[in-house]
Amino acid sequence: MGALRLRLLTGAALVIGAPLSSLAFASAAQAQTAPVPVQAPAQTAPQTTTEAAPGADGLTPDAVFVDADSAQRQGDVISAQGSAEDRVMARFQDHSLRAQDLTYDLQNRVATASGDAELTAPDGSVVHAQRIELDSDLKAGVAVDLATRLSNGSSLMAATAVRRSETVSELNNVIFTPCPICTVDGAAKTPSVSIQASKAVQNEELRAILYRDVVFRLGGVPIFYLPVFSHPDPTVDRASGFLVPWGDYQAGRGVSLEIPYLHVISPSEDVLVSPQFNTKVAPLLNLQWRKRFTDGMIVARGGATYGRSFGDFDLDGDGQAESNVRFGDTTTRSYLLAHGKFDPDGPWRWGFTAERVSDKTLFDRYDIRDAYQDNGLYYGDSRRLISQIYAERQTERSYLSVAAFTLQSLRVAEFNPITPALNVFEDDNTLPLVAPLIEARWEPEGPVLGGRLRLRGSAVALTRDAYVGFPTLAPELIPGGPTDGLPGVDSRRITGQAEWRRVLTSPIGLRWEPFVDLRADVYSVDDLPPALGVEDETHFRARTSAGVDVSYPLYRRLSASSDLILEPMAQLSISNKADLDPRIPNEDSQITELDHLSLFRMDRFPGYDLLEGGLRFTAGARATLRWDEVRSASLFIGRSMRADDQDEYLTPIPDDPARLYDPSGLASRTSDWVVQGTFNPSDRMRGWFHATVDGNGEIRRAEATVDGRWGRRNLASVSYIVDRSNPLDGPENRNYEFVQLSANQFVYGNWGVAVTGIADLERDIITRSEVGLLFDDDCFRIELGWRRDNTRVRPTGPAEGVYIRLNLATFGGSGYDRGNMR
Repeated sequence: MGALRLRLLTGAALVIGAPLSSLAFASAAQAQTAPVPVQAPAQTAPQTTTEAAPGADGLTPDAVFVDADSAQRQGDVISAQGSAEDRVMARFQDHSLRAQDLTYDLQNRVATASGDAELTAPDGSVVHAQRIELDSDLKAGVAVDLATRLSNGSSLMAATAVRRSETVSELNNVIFTPCPICTVDGAAKTPSVSIQASKAVQNEELRAILYRDVVFRLGGVPIFYLPVFSHPDPTVDRASGFLVPWGDYQAGRGVSLEIPYLHVISPSEDVLVSPQFNTKVAPLLNLQWRKRFTDGMIVARGGATYGRSFGDFDLDGDGQAESNVRFGDTTTRSYLLAHGKFDPDGPWRWGFTAERVSDKTLFDRYDIRDAYQDNGLYYGDSRRLISQIYAERQTERSYLSVAAFTLQSLRVAEFNPITPALNVFEDDNTLPLVAPLIEARWEPEGPVLGGRLRLRGSAVALTRDAYVGFPTLAPELIPGGPTDGLPGVDSRRITGQAEWRRVLTSPIGLRWEPFVDLRADVYSVDDLPPALGVEDETHFRARTSAGVDVSYPLYRRLSASSDLILEPMAQLSISNKADLDPRIPNEDSQITELDHLSLFRMDRFPGYDLLEGGLRFTAGARATLRWDEVRSASLFIGRSMRADDQDEYLTPIPDDPARLYDPSGLASRTSDWVVQGTFNPSDRMRGWFHATVDGNGEIRRAEATVDGRWGRRNLASVSYIVDRSNPLDGPENRNYEFVQLSANQFVYGNWGVAVTGIADLERDIITRSEVGLLFDDDCFRIELGWRRDNTRVRPTGPAEGVYIRLNLATFGGSGYDRGNMR
């Protein structure tokens, strides 16, 4: 609605304000009388001591250019006449005015244009009226049968527009639409969206526009009426008032309606109050505070409710959940999501995030939008919240960051297949307090021994309240028997690293990149399990590596519009054997993703706790085919080999802790194959895929996405992801396989269907699905449909409901967003 207000007033200002200010300079202009078109600037009567600089059109502020069939002056009145086919044209102050008849009274300083009057502003906006009367003192102005086409394509129409005084303007019988009002062949059409009012008054002292008898129309059909309506004028950047409400339906909450109200405290501060009303459960009050400073900003949002938890549960054990059973004591439930960023002058900047929720299921039950955001230096994920404070210092040659953070987990550790409300969530006490975490890099300004030298440093301290076994402790260090009551293992690490590289290119185009890598780590570990016979230890390890990267790009022109690039590449490195002492906890290298980039890194694990050593050879090749300028396809295949197995990378199978498997694909002498590619066969289709394949040809992990468009607005996207790295079947093997589909297909004109679905092929169920009917004419889009969420993480079990998505050009949008599904 804010955009509508802006454009409505802009049109009024162009009609009433712009001509007045422009024609004011014409009060002293004189026109030349001639029976034929006159194309010469009028001569200015008053004599001045200085001349104003001409504008973009070459006219000075006190000059007017007239082109007319005839123009004459009688006393103080200048008049010019044209015809419907050849109207009078006047140019002044970068504005153009056309009409069949144009008069200007020099004495009374009144301008009148009639007969298809048309005013064009510098921004391209055009005002049409049957008659326009203006005076140069901005005290009065009249436009009859007004029609305005703004620069963005929106249209404003009014029967009359009158400027009552210097501060008050009035439009009568107003219609505004952001949609086309004509077909491609020029025929009139009913706009999809429009707003109509019997009167609109702009009060510049109040800096507001007031309406009477407002009717909102869709396709010409009235759908909403307000007897009075007001909003700030465009000179106000932000103003207090209600924003677009939104609502949906879900079985657990019933019908939900959220009505946001914005309260502007100052030009740099505001508060958004957005209560959510539900028919089946207690309301939820959402608040947001925003404050902008000279060198930064703070955004804090939160919500609170007072009531019982709610959900669907299988009470009789038949596998079917009874609807909307409330349980638990009534209590206050709330959340906080805040962040701040500050970037003062100089190399330093800093920020923070504060994210906490009282219930691990509150976001799911109340469908809190955009709950998981990446706002700080370090990120959580879709089921973890992070609270942190950090500072960074960056120059051309150096970088330093210091941070501390804690996590709150909303992940499910154990799923209950019958009653999701009995899911066991990850214990926050098992997550560490990270304070501090320091990262540093520095490079000297010039080359060192003809190459680039980079120094790195890292330090971290982790403190836990509760015991965690693997992977924090190696499998052989996990004590037998119960572990309840054991303290959490605390650890500290300091790392220093130096890397030198030099790029050499032979005359035949062979690229050589020798490198040397030196690294040293110091670990200190406390609160080890008593069964180990030692409470704390300090461990030192070092690694020295040297090697060379080799690549040989080959290019061949296949035709006038196609070419082929082949790039074989290899790396040979040698290091002392990696020191992987089982007493060193693995905190930051638990997940490894091999791809075409990480395969050639010296350390292919994402963190520092696991490292690689020994003799290693890596090879790969990339082929890229390009044709017809916009079409291309590429394929990469690579693999790494080492001299020795690395059993320290093996992980216990969750269903059978006595057995180990290799989730990284790096434990054996030969790594997994890495296969990765892209394809863009046309400008309307594109795709990407990535896979790791073991030595037996079995796919361990794979991802693929294909996007396509056809027609003018039809589109579809299909994604597939699979993980088969765990060799043991079972409910906790963590293997997964998903397919996701999203598509829009228009069936008749602007009417179509929209579908979205996520299928869990491992469990053979549809976890999320939507199907809706949509209307979209590039100006107005509305989608009405049904959705179901059947994810195991939902404490309320499967959820079904109706959603509405509404997006109006210049009005804004509201409704359920599929991106918010969790």
